[in-house]
Amino acid sequence: MSTTREKKQEVIKDFALKEGDTGSTAVQVAILTERISNLTEHMKIHKKDFHSRRGLLMMVGARRRLLDYLKRTSFPEYQRLIERLGLRR
Repeated sequence: MSTTREKKQEVIKDFALKEGDTGSTAVQVAILTERISNLTEHMKIHKKDFHSRRGLLMMVGARRRLLDYLKRTSFPEYQRLIERLGLRR
């Protein structure tokens, strides 16, 4: 199931650095994490859906690049974000 508008707004509100923040690195990573988790559940049911698998791998790569950028620019914020999202890194 795709991410609903309400769920996306809730994620933005939780991870925004200030009012109206929709594009900061933390918000982008949080939205991608939500989408990745939804698509992961889809892939558990539909194992042969290779088109969605490619999209999932592309999203994971995009999140990885954003996290690498955040790690380079603001390491404490990076640590807080991966802790809040429950990522293994």
